[in-house]
Amino acid sequence: MGPPPVPPPPVAVNNHNSAQNQIVPPQNQQGTVPALRRRSNVVKEVERLKKNREERRARQAEQKAEKQELMNLDPGNPNWEFLAMIREYRASLDFKPLCENDVLDDRQILVCVRKRPLNKKELIRKEVDVVTVPNRELAIIHEPKLKVDLTKFLENQIFRFDCAFDETANNELVYRFTAQPLLQTIFDGGMATCFAYGQTGSGKTHTMGGDFNGKSQDCTKGIYALAAKDVFRFLRSSKYRDLDLNVSASFFEIYSGKVFDLLNNKKKIRILEDGKQQTQLLGLQEKITESMEDVLKLIQHGNSVRTSGQTSANQHSSRSHAVFQLILRKRNSSKKLHGKFSFIDLAGNERGADTLSTNRQTRMEGAEINKSLLALKECIRALCRKGAHLPFRASKLTQVLRDSFLGENTRICMIATISPGMQSCELSLNTLRYADRLKEYGAQDPEMKQSPNGEEGNHMDLDGSAEDNDFAQIRSLNEYDLPPEIGRASCRERV
Repeated sequence: MGPPPVPPPPVAVNNHNSAQNQIVPPQNQQGTVPALRRRSNVVKEVERLKKNREERRARQAEQKAEKQELMNLDPGNPNWEFLAMIREYRASLDFKPLCENDVLDDRQILVCVRKRPLNKKELIRKEVDVVTVPNRELAIIHEPKLKVDLTKFLENQIFRFDCAFDETANNELVYRFTAQPLLQTIFDGGMATCFAYGQTGSGKTHTMGGDFNGKSQDCTKGIYALAAKDVFRFLRSSKYRDLDLNVSASFFEIYSGKVFDLLNNKKKIRILEDGKQQTQLLGLQEKITESMEDVLKLIQHGNSVRTSGQTSANQHSSRSHAVFQLILRKRNSSKKLHGKFSFIDLAGNERGADTLSTNRQTRMEGAEINKSLLALKECIRALCRKGAHLPFRASKLTQVLRDSFLGENTRICMIATISPGMQSCELSLNTLRYADRLKEYGAQDPEMKQSPNGEEGNHMDLDGSAEDNDFAQIRSLNEYDLPPEIGRASCRERV
């Protein structure tokens, strides 16, 4: 190898020039020089992003833990998010359920709502309870909704009625605040009427007829039997003993616009008007009853022959309106009518889309049921307006019950039954809107334990006037039964 390279000789530096070529660091206002290794803006931005990332990951881990905790409360429930929101909303409410010692005002028209508990099928499907009854007047529907970005939220719709029963209320408590206050009316020479309205499977027949044990029904615990028991008790009292009254009962059904006597082998009954414009049911039998046992036998026989059918919503759906009447007449030869109490177990209301059946007979039944229910609502509203036109000829149901809407000494009670499951949410809303229209109460926010932080949905009509909503409701209920030209013609008329 050769010798190493020789480095170049040092270059002399002029001290005067080197002082001028040196870089002088900048000075601040105080004349001090900051550190030379000052962090740049890029480094600070990277550190800020790192800190935000760590905080975001911590929040996500916390949210994931909360989510897992909520899922563990009801494992396997696909609607656990809605369930958690409903529980949070209920935790802010002050619950004051109806008690037997409560007192209701005396009103001509009484509108009540009853919520049934979740049944076995709904519990197996892990249905979410979307109905809350916080006090004796309010019923709240927690309607599940989705935003545009698929975020889940609740629209809490509030309804106010004369009386609201939660899932813990039994038939005795319901009778105590609905039909029992109307008994005085028939002994004073008036007409009393009690309706049970709601979707199929919501508990109407259970409320009116009694508890079900499998397919058998205990008629002693229904409103029919409880009212009959009090009627005989009133007759034996010293106050009404001198009236010398007889108690008779009739039981008939209205099916597809025709009336059949359930106590006389379902014989067809003709509906006519006499010279005094009073509705007469030709061929209807009235059975004289002397005791509670006689009434129970008639109820059991009538329920056993009542028309029922199977739909996708209910395997044993009542397809007819059942009318049970307790009639007070004088014992003398004239047999003059003194008072009458009518109990109507209305057929289950459901939309044509919910039947999932191509059977024309089922669709025609649904259309006839919905038409009679709409006519019934208009007659009750006309009774509220005092002197308004009474459209009782719109259906056989209102024609038969014409005397229940006439006269000053007339009282009516409507019991709206609703199902609590999420799948029945839309039908429960339709039921409450129907009942709300009868008296058109204004809903008020329920009492809270603390001031609410989030928005609460109020029950209000956003689609137009009452007539528009009525038309839309009857159209939606029968949209699969009406030909398209009828819908278009109706829309042209309204425009």
